[in-house]
Amino acid sequence: MESTPCELNVDNLHKGVLSELSTISSVSVSAQVEQADHAEQRQLRVYLRVRPFSKEELANDEDQGCIVLENAEVAVLQAPKESSSMKNSEKGVGQSIHKFSFSQIFGPDTTQTDFFKGTVRELVYNYLDGGNALVFTYGVTNAGKTHTIQGSENDGGILPRSLDVIFNHVKGRQYQHMDFKPHLSSDVQYLDSNQVKQEKSAKAAVFAMLKEENDRSTKSNTSAASHASLLKSTSNASLSFSSVSYDQTVEADSSLSGGEPFQFAVWVSFCEIYNESVYDLMEPLPTSRNHKRNALRVCEDHSGNSYVRDLKWINIFNTEEACKILKIGNKNRSAACTRMNQTSSRSHGIFSVKLLRIDGTQVQKISELSLCDLAGSERCNKTKTFGERLKEAGNINNSLLILGKCIAALRQNQNPKVKNNYVPFRESKLTRLFQSIFCGKGRACMIVNINQCASTFDETLHVMKFSAVAKQVVQVIQPKPLASIAPRLVGKDGKMLLRHAIVEEEAMDSLLLEEELLDEEDSEADMSILPQEELLNIIESLKEKLVEERRKNLKQEIEIRREMGNAMLEQLMENEENWDKQVEELKESYEEKLENTFDMYKDAIKQHAYQRAMEDVEDNYVPIEEFLAEQEKVMELERKYTEMELNLKAFQRNPSEAESMDGANSLQSATLAHKSEVRYKELWEANSSSEKLCEEKDQVIKSMEKTIKALNEAIQEAGDNFLEKVEENKRLEEKIAQQEEEMKELHRSCTAQEALLSELRVQFETSKKCTQGGTGEPKAKKGILANLRATVGSPAKLSKKTVAGTSSSTRKRGLFK
Repeated sequence: MESTPCELNVDNLHKGVLSELSTISSVSVSAQVEQADHAEQRQLRVYLRVRPFSKEELANDEDQGCIVLENAEVAVLQAPKESSSMKNSEKGVGQSIHKFSFSQIFGPDTTQTDFFKGTVRELVYNYLDGGNALVFTYGVTNAGKTHTIQGSENDGGILPRSLDVIFNHVKGRQYQHMDFKPHLSSDVQYLDSNQVKQEKSAKAAVFAMLKEENDRSTKSNTSAASHASLLKSTSNASLSFSSVSYDQTVEADSSLSGGEPFQFAVWVSFCEIYNESVYDLMEPLPTSRNHKRNALRVCEDHSGNSYVRDLKWINIFNTEEACKILKIGNKNRSAACTRMNQTSSRSHGIFSVKLLRIDGTQVQKISELSLCDLAGSERCNKTKTFGERLKEAGNINNSLLILGKCIAALRQNQNPKVKNNYVPFRESKLTRLFQSIFCGKGRACMIVNINQCASTFDETLHVMKFSAVAKQVVQVIQPKPLASIAPRLVGKDGKMLLRHAIVEEEAMDSLLLEEELLDEEDSEADMSILPQEELLNIIESLKEKLVEERRKNLKQEIEIRREMGNAMLEQLMENEENWDKQVEELKESYEEKLENTFDMYKDAIKQHAYQRAMEDVEDNYVPIEEFLAEQEKVMELERKYTEMELNLKAFQRNPSEAESMDGANSLQSATLAHKSEVRYKELWEANSSSEKLCEEKDQVIKSMEKTIKALNEAIQEAGDNFLEKVEENKRLEEKIAQQEEEMKELHRSCTAQEALLSELRVQFETSKKCTQGGTGEPKAKKGILANLRATVGSPAKLSKKTVAGTSSSTRKRGLFK
């Protein structure tokens, strides 16, 4: 029996939206500051769950005490002997014991009930109050992630228990019509009667997939007993999880269910990210190999929130329907058998639940709860994957690596002393979908699943290090700026529904959706109801606006071009000035180097000249006593010379006295004259030697300058010769490498010849034995083996011929080269 949608007047939808939108601009700065002050800072909750050992693992001696739980928040990892961590620690790299802390640790004996109460129940209550929430499991393959999310038939996981809490909360207050459906990320679409019928048909088609699967499974069993048991098990699997006793986990918080007049609508979706492509798990799988599943696009709405376009949302009314959808999605989900897990999930599964809070004809709030079952990180050498499985493992590890990068970047950006780094949300579909949650638009919870096996210790250690970084991330939950405004309500064409369907042009431009920009049909308006004159007036006004807009754009473009030209000119001038400065600096540096070089040469020449002068001085050195004695002699001679002049003048005046004195002084004057002449000659020779010494110094300076010039030329020539030698050396090295290759080839040919020789020897020995073993008269020799000795000859001769042929071929190659 189908339920018909209630009659709803579209004109009355969101009756006060225009007035509310007009009040947005009037929000004061103080109110915004107050909202920012009330932002909640919440550390990312990271929970650890340890899987118990299986019988097979205990039989394989996997229990080596690798995981030690000190208390409810601290776990210690001790590396086993065969692990890479232990080997590295023995080499002095890293350590063998690691300690990690978590929000709470759940041991192997933890029940599903206790785990749900200690982890997700608080997030579910916040979700029922209108907040968004994300729960994702992380761990290696075969660590129990899917069991934590979904559980078993008799003991459900956090997903069925969360659904039980949700439906117990909305019990008796469910919205029975399907005319409000989630749209994009946080909008609501109003459906007309035809669209409601389409939604019901789509829901029935999805549930029919499960019925067909059950029919096929029952037909495959011919035994009546097995048929009955299989039918019973199938029906039990498709029943709601509420039939299982969860103790108190299904009880809703009393603070949430107190006297609210609202009605609630629950919509669910189930998708997977496989090889970096998003697929809807509620779409039937293609029956032919030539047909592939349709990959969905990840887009952004007007608020910048990511969503999966064309993802199918199903309106459910109880946990039984949720169980059916979960079973259908698991059947369509990508899974494979690996060495570590017989049913290993090869994709990231995302089960989302959107809760619409409806007050009469208005949707007051919309909240979303997403539970993500991440595929396990793995090493290919341990899972023994190859081919398609290897490609899947690469994409899984890549998406998990990007998730780790995002969490590490968020952790680093919390440090006010460090410049904010780019968070690579858009490098993976997984991180792009949950970007809004990590950026403060909801609460997140991370569940780390590990096993205690010694063979996977290194992978478990990597998971624990990742969780240690995630635990340090602090989420800043931003409050909704305008909580009184309900989610946007759009019609079947994707356009927003407002009062009297009239909005200003500026408001409509600001409220355009992504589909309005992509689809051409949305840009066409139905104006058949307007008179012709009004249509013509609208066309004229639009033409005027178009011309004005084009003129405005042209002016803006000219202005931008002018500004860009001026900026480029300034940049060119600045570059030219910088180049001039650099040239001047280089010129000054070169001049300074030349001056320093010239001063160095000048000092060297002076030093050399000084040394030569000192050597000459040492050769012509006269002691001071001798010099003073000679000086006194010179003065004595000068005095005597003066007296002789006076005597000469007196003689000229009185010749008689001169004759009398001549006899006495003749001998003395002759002696003095001889000494004066000798001293004069010595002085003359000393003067000549000093002049020669000066000339020699000038010649030495000139010769040193020539020598310096010659040395510079020699240095330049030596540099050129060095470069030539380097090039020649390279050519010689290439030639040597080529000759080495030839030698290797000759060696290979010699090896082949030796192998051939040994083979011929074996054949010769065999033929010889056959010849000796024969009885009677020798038969006529026939064939190659019979005439082997005549044809082949002795092995020594054959080897000599082979070596001679090899050497001759080598010489020929050398001649040709």
